[in-house]
Amino acid sequence: MATILLVDDDKMITGPLGDRLREAGYTVLVAHDGRSGLDMALSQQPDVVVLDVMMPEMDGWEVCKTLRAQSAVPILMLTARGDEVDRIIGLELGADDYLTKPFSTRELVARLRALRRRVQLDQTPLAAVTDLSAGPVKLLLNTRQAFVNGREVTLRFKEFELLSLLVSRAGEVVSRADLFDLVWGTNWLGDTRTLDVHIRWLREKIEEESSHPRYIQTVRSVGYLFQGNL
Repeated sequence: MATILLVDDDKMITGPLGDRLREAGYTVLVAHDGRSGLDMALSQQPDVVVLDVMMPEMDGWEVCKTLRAQSAVPILMLTARGDEVDRIIGLELGADDYLTKPFSTRELVARLRALRRRVQLDQTPLAAVTDLSAGPVKLLLNTRQAFVNGREVTLRFKEFELLSLLVSRAGEVVSRADLFDLVWGTNWLGDTRTLDVHIRWLREKIEEESSHPRYIQTVRSVGYLFQGNL
């Protein structure tokens, strides 16, 4: 049974929402401010964190940033604002998905199911391989370490999964649909720009000039290609 941590200062939301999630089969933990939510996320290790943006003590942005530095737990941000800037901020800080209030419980449950697919990623064929190499990149899959020209770089959970897939298919164009299916889950319902943001993050860590990438190349209207033979 999956455990969901709800972090929202509005008890009019956490009460009914917690009840609906329990009816859907989840174990539900609740925190009503950002600081206690962060503490619970680190100590209780839930399967998914549902995190409101506007809260006392610590706002959702700060909680997301701090939590992501210490944990790979999937994070779904909630906000009453639908501004594109807010969505991009959440992705930049490491959130996995974004839901604007008001929303239906059915939509939230669908998002939670999609996010939980990330725990199944190690069951893909890549799990049978111990390391991958192409161009300047070497990945140690068992320890989830990444090296660029022999120097270790720190990758977020999804960055590592995305780079592993691209490197494993070096020289082959991987479609956007395949990248979403294999990294985010077939039923991904989030913002499709998530992929582009993660590609940009990878380029900043791998390329000598991220604005003129040599290795992670965009194939317009199709997807991305990792060029390892340069």
